[in-house]
Amino acid sequence: MDKTVPSAASNWLVTVAQLPTEDPASRMRVLRTLESLGAAVMREGVYLLPDTAANRQSLEALGQYIGKTAGVAYVLQVGAAAPVQQQAFQRMFDRTGRYEELIKNVKSLSAGFGHSDPSAIASVLHKQRREFETIVALDFFPNEVRSRAEKAIAETDAAVRKLMFPGQTQTGVGPGERLTQRVWATRKPLWADRLACAWLIRRFVDPEGTVIWLDKAQPVPPRAISYGFEGANFANSESRITYEEMLAQLGLKNPALGRIGAIVHFLEAGGTPVPEAAGVQTLLQGALRRSQNEDELLGEAEKTFDLLYEAYFEAPKARGA
Repeated sequence: MDKTVPSAASNWLVTVAQLPTEDPASRMRVLRTLESLGAAVMREGVYLLPDTAANRQSLEALGQYIGKTAGVAYVLQVGAAAPVQQQAFQRMFDRTGRYEELIKNVKSLSAGFGHSDPSAIASVLHKQRREFETIVALDFFPNEVRSRAEKAIAETDAAVRKLMFPGQTQTGVGPGERLTQRVWATRKPLWADRLACAWLIRRFVDPEGTVIWLDKAQPVPPRAISYGFEGANFANSESRITYEEMLAQLGLKNPALGRIGAIVHFLEAGGTPVPEAAGVQTLLQGALRRSQNEDELLGEAEKTFDLLYEAYFEAPKARGA
């Protein structure tokens, strides 16, 4: 969530806390909560935040928790400071260094264009995008470097997608249509193939897209890209499940993704046994039992596929290595 403070805002919240020393776990929880809120440390036990409704609510709840753990906390509302002091306070929330580091990391990905697997680059870029969102959530006084970071991510994302999807005519979506920021639809119930496809879409194909779950007779929404059932844009073929068709049609040749495809193929269609399949089946069954709806099920399944990918992925060797 963007916590940008309006330019007219000039008031502050000062939290003075005496944390319990005999309960290290509670003390650590308080400190981590303050860190997650983006609080600046003025001195030991004194923390500063811009005065916003959200920050007031969070600090009041934290103060109540501290009181229940034998500590003491006071949340003070402080009016506008002198201009010099106001600038000094705002500098305590300067996120420029974190943005600059992110820009450096994002731009360095271009070194892999042409010889590294585009889907592997997309995976790293996805992590950088999440890091950007984390910084933005704590950026109360943004400056131009935030815009530069956002632009660097957008430009790199566009370049990676040109490498991943040089031609999009064979998918049934339509010549030249973008596969980003789209609605992706499949049918219930969800099992290995449809879950793996949704993970692939959210992780590599369209991280900013939306996945939806249709009932058996429910029509596909206009402009949505469908997958995982007969007549969909991506569907089973004679020899491949939908996940494998996605890899083939989108040109995703990452070996780690292929190994995951072998597991999913065996779980859905049988064929050549894969040693890891039994363990993956057990994990997906556990996810199915503990989930209250399809969104929760996908969230649980994504953890399994993420771990498989991390286990299988091998970073491309640099040229000349």
